[in-house]
Amino acid sequence: MADTPESPSGRDYRETVFLPETPFPMRGGLPQKEPLILEQWGDLYGKLRAQRQSESAPLYVLHDGPPYANGDIHIGHALNKTLKDFVVRSRFLLGYDVDYVPGWDCHGLPIEWKIEEEFRSKGRRKDEVSKDEFRSACRAYAGKYIDLQRDQFLRLGIVGDFANRYATMDFKSEAAIVAEFHKFKNSGQLYRGSKPVMWSPVERTALADAEIEYHDHVSPTIWVKFPVIAASDDHDDDLLAFRNPTPSIVIWTTTPWTIPANRAISYGPEIAYGLYEVTAMETGLEFEPWAAPGDRLIVADKLAEEVFKAAKIASWTRLSDLNPSGLECAHPLAALDPGYGFSVPLLSGDHVTDDAGTGFVHTAPGHGADDFEVWKAHGHHEVPDTVDPDGAYYPGVPLFAGLKVLETEGKKTGKFGPANGAVMEKLIEAKNLLARGRLEHSYPHSWRSKAPVIFRNTPQWFIRMDEPLKSGDTLRETALQAIDDTAFHPAGGKNRIRSMVEGRPDWLVSRQRAWGTPLAMFIDKQTGQPLHDAEVDARIVAAIAEGGADVWFTAPDADFLGQHDPARYEKVEDILDVWFDSGSTHAFTLDPRLPENGYAGNLPAHWPADLYLEGSDQHRGWFQSSLLEGCGTRGRAPFKAVLTHGFTLDENGEKMSKSKGNTTDPLTIIKESGADILRLWVALVDYSDDQRIGKQILQTTVDAYRKLRNTVRYLLGALSDFDEAERVAYADMPPLEKFILHRLWELDGQVRSAYETYRFQDVVRPVLEFCSGDLSALYFDIRKDSLYCDRPDAIRRRAARTVMHEVFVRLTAWLAPLTPFTMEEAWTTLYPDAGTNCGRVIPQTPDAWRNAEEAARWASVQSVLEVVNDALEAARREKTIGGALDAWPTVTGPAGSFAAFDGLDAAEVFRTSGAELVDSDQGGSDAISVAVNLADYPKCARSWRRVPDVGSDADYPELSARDADAVRAWDATH
Repeated sequence: MADTPESPSGRDYRETVFLPETPFPMRGGLPQKEPLILEQWGDLYGKLRAQRQSESAPLYVLHDGPPYANGDIHIGHALNKTLKDFVVRSRFLLGYDVDYVPGWDCHGLPIEWKIEEEFRSKGRRKDEVSKDEFRSACRAYAGKYIDLQRDQFLRLGIVGDFANRYATMDFKSEAAIVAEFHKFKNSGQLYRGSKPVMWSPVERTALADAEIEYHDHVSPTIWVKFPVIAASDDHDDDLLAFRNPTPSIVIWTTTPWTIPANRAISYGPEIAYGLYEVTAMETGLEFEPWAAPGDRLIVADKLAEEVFKAAKIASWTRLSDLNPSGLECAHPLAALDPGYGFSVPLLSGDHVTDDAGTGFVHTAPGHGADDFEVWKAHGHHEVPDTVDPDGAYYPGVPLFAGLKVLETEGKKTGKFGPANGAVMEKLIEAKNLLARGRLEHSYPHSWRSKAPVIFRNTPQWFIRMDEPLKSGDTLRETALQAIDDTAFHPAGGKNRIRSMVEGRPDWLVSRQRAWGTPLAMFIDKQTGQPLHDAEVDARIVAAIAEGGADVWFTAPDADFLGQHDPARYEKVEDILDVWFDSGSTHAFTLDPRLPENGYAGNLPAHWPADLYLEGSDQHRGWFQSSLLEGCGTRGRAPFKAVLTHGFTLDENGEKMSKSKGNTTDPLTIIKESGADILRLWVALVDYSDDQRIGKQILQTTVDAYRKLRNTVRYLLGALSDFDEAERVAYADMPPLEKFILHRLWELDGQVRSAYETYRFQDVVRPVLEFCSGDLSALYFDIRKDSLYCDRPDAIRRRAARTVMHEVFVRLTAWLAPLTPFTMEEAWTTLYPDAGTNCGRVIPQTPDAWRNAEEAARWASVQSVLEVVNDALEAARREKTIGGALDAWPTVTGPAGSFAAFDGLDAAEVFRTSGAELVDSDQGGSDAISVAVNLADYPKCARSWRRVPDVGSDADYPELSARDADAVRAWDATH
């Protein structure tokens, strides 16, 4: 076809050509169009649920992992919420009734820290603000960002029960969280213990593992001598003779400030140790070393040379093997203050290695998890408290009282204070510092304040991992079984969370903060045990449900205690770890949500959820806290399956950072290109791994979108005025139509399977390939002539329009979850009165369309077509022909090469005016050859084909017979 048909008679045949017509524009204009579609949808989620419930559809539940209510959404939010929307929309598409309640996490450190900053900017310290005022400011802040993020999620096209959204700060949510906590309290799984925990002096609170991030940090390193003062009877008398001079055990540490808290030295029972004597020191040094000839030092043999090098020892003699068991040492500061006059025992510990250091581990049970465990394992119960909540030594710490480990105020906030330097100076004075240096290593920091944290012994509340539950299994065992019973997407997530649960310590659930759900319970001052009284618990929960968690801090104790004497009980004002909050969300979103509880509608319970979906970091966060909460209160996980996605990086694979300027703002993408572009990017990436985004990648996404849009636009144009009366039965279809229907049958199975198993990339990529390959490059190109020039009642044209309709109704369904705005626009263009495209289910695809023979035929045809197309393109470049319709190629190949063309018109397949297929009976090459000959016939003024029957109809001498027949029919109706 040409833009302007030639006609010797002067007639313009363009009006007789059935060119595609559609109001569906080539350019999407998505930023302007999508908000209009959102308005048309209205309460789309409510409509979809009502429709599915009227159909008695099976229920599917996706439980929303709550984003944190602070700030605009970022690209990670967009990825996560879009993936969830793919799940929700695809399950509606598959015929389910989908329960999805968006939620928000509101409590905890990030908001508390932000509000502290706001008060500091006004010259007010946190301790100068009442708890009521502070919590009220936190609540208002969270509420502001819930509303903001909700609107941004809606603009992204997210469908969910936003009318009944949940938030952990809602009164009914806080009450439910407290009720869940009471279940642990009353089951005996809760206990108060004194353990070293990650502590942020800057924020004055314990931190969960998920609130810690690691950054490179330069620490001072010291090698310290602990003089041996006693040995057990098992040792040779030789060791006791070494008192002149006294041998010293050498330890190495990167935290000099913990030396005042030292109570033991740990050694490895499988490590070989030796007693060494210094014989000479290095010379020509700029300082006086702290070792001297004659000193006797005990270290691991494997590390001796490294230790002596650090101490500038030039030569030494190994005197004997040494077994550290039963030795006792003096504290290295004992000579300076009697407060350090206690003995320091040697303790066997499996955590000790000879990979680095000295083979001995300085053990401060108040400042390290391994230190604490080995100390307790050897029967010691008293754990010294040396550092206060502000990161300073307590007044009773000899030599160092009041000195700061970390600065918590002013310009140096988060920097190490004078404690390290002071300890090293005192060790020098006591003549027990052997060497010092500096080490750059990975060090824990608070995710929010970015300040270093310390291990600090504090009284906290824990949930036991290894005490038997009513079932007889421990919480750890129950959780591990629940993991085995859960489907993971990708499967590797199972091993990741399993290893974490296998090795995790007891669950630390208390925090010393202001903004959160309280550990709403009373402690008996005489026994130190929580009060177990169902009526007291019920009053607490009811009061919080009515007035929020604030009531716990403001109401008199007597309001809750009833007949109990308030003077006997201590009110716990710690708040719950925010992971306990979010881990409890299943309890108030998956259980019944009834009108009397403030919900619009009576929504059914469905516990456990079918799916939890979050980033891979949630194996140690929300997935794990939900798992432990569900297993501790209900004996199993609150989910049947877990899906995880990776993190979004920039185009170079680097972590996004505002300071680097390499962030991609989803709101900017939506404003400039539209939400469907962002959604299509999500569909195209492998979400199970880290994915990349940037301008170039988004341009590739835009190109893919254009292919989809142009395909749909062509279908809409070709289907203009399509009438069901045109439909052709499958049995009457030409071979090409049967092949396309076979491809639809294939794709239908692939799409359904991919949606069922959350493989969205395996939906969009095969559909894109189908659009660009089977449709645009083959089917549309071959059938263009028939669509434009055949008379409307021609079987070939009717068959083509029938198949294109089948393609259209499936493409708009298959892609509806991924690019819902575009598919809605396309569907309503063809069916303006048929309701939303989002409410459809995938049309059933007849099994009769499966046609392996046609698939094999067209695979062979296309291999020949590729060779012919290459030859035609070469002829065009050489100007032998102007276009394919000028050609009448002769295609030659070995016998049997063209069996697939039986029943086909080769010229129609090649898009030429004619074609000859020749079987070569000569031996030799198996290759197919093409001779591009000119079509030596008159050109049809309507279709531009050069065929022998041009002029065969006397009424239309410039047309081919086919075109003359079509124009005669057209003239009769116009």
